[in-house]
Amino acid sequence: MNAQNILLILQAMNDPEKDVFHMKRALRLARRGEGRVSPNPMVGAVLVKNGRIIGEGYHERFGGPHAEVNAFDRATESPAGATLYVTLEPCSHQGKTPPCVDRILLERPARVVVGVSDPNPLVAGKGLARLREAGIAVTTGVLESACRARNEAFFKFMETGLPFVTVKFAQTLDGRIATATGHSRWVSSGPSLKYAHRLRSLHDAILVGAGTVRTDDPDLRVRLVRGRNPLRVVLDSSLSSSPEACVFRNLEEAGTVVFATDRRDREKMKRFRDRGIEVDVVPEGKDGRIDLSAVLCALAERGVSSLLVEGGAAVITSFVREGLADRFVAIVAPKLAGKGIETVGDLGILAMDEALPLRFLSVRRLGEDLILDAKPRRGGD
Repeated sequence: MNAQNILLILQAMNDPEKDVFHMKRALRLARRGEGRVSPNPMVGAVLVKNGRIIGEGYHERFGGPHAEVNAFDRATESPAGATLYVTLEPCSHQGKTPPCVDRILLERPARVVVGVSDPNPLVAGKGLARLREAGIAVTTGVLESACRARNEAFFKFMETGLPFVTVKFAQTLDGRIATATGHSRWVSSGPSLKYAHRLRSLHDAILVGAGTVRTDDPDLRVRLVRGRNPLRVVLDSSLSSSPEACVFRNLEEAGTVVFATDRRDREKMKRFRDRGIEVDVVPEGKDGRIDLSAVLCALAERGVSSLLVEGGAAVITSFVREGLADRFVAIVAPKLAGKGIETVGDLGILAMDEALPLRFLSVRRLGEDLILDAKPRRGGD
């Protein structure tokens, strides 16, 4: 490393505000890959030389070049001696693309600033170690919490082997997802329905129960916005759903898997499978319903890292009761339904201090509705 590079590194290390400034830009770039890169993480990269951005990029699609490679390919001058800002540790293993570390070593930036280490066991510090061994200065932990939050589903999937679960529902101000007759179209407004389809496009899979299939006959594809269709998942212990339901159509556009138990109708299971509909048999839980943990494990084996639950009250209640929800998105309409179907059923809570505590991430208005985004408070939250 020459004297000029050493001077540049020392100057940069004495100005952490610049590191934060450029990492914020990398985070904004990373978000452009939302809904296109899963099960890979969203990553952004910025190349800075002599105080100027000379290149930037992000992971644009699953299987495509990673953020660092795109930043180098778009550099307006030689990256040698520059500083590379990247939201996630550069990969050091051969996947669908070559290791990013190899490209970094080829381009020889003087310094690499990383937001957060990669939890993938195939990487997990190995990329940083290779850079340091090659004489490249490495700084880590810049906006670490924000970089981790950008890929919360990826981190949970890598650290636990289970999908990140978002429970979404639309309800009236008095907490009803349907009237006493079961009528629910539509609780929320048009803009909120569009937002719900956007949420679908950002998840690997979407889940409902058999009751929702029978009552609402949902399609569960992404139709109101541009985006990919998630895998459609139906919980149906005894296979009571009709194979003719909307959710079992258009399989060439969106796959569907049904989770059943030993109580399934075997003759009907053959009808499902003859139509190309996957049926996966899982154990029953203690309450006699489908074991949701087994479902999550089975989905993880399929590579599903994020799951959107759009079920009715019974499914929502089961996910809440078993502590399997990582995020709640509530669309609250300015309506009063009076007697009707509650969003969440009995949780066995007798005192208010036993209620599940939540932490609001955001509260905003969309059309006539409110969108409440919250997470359960866990540990030190």
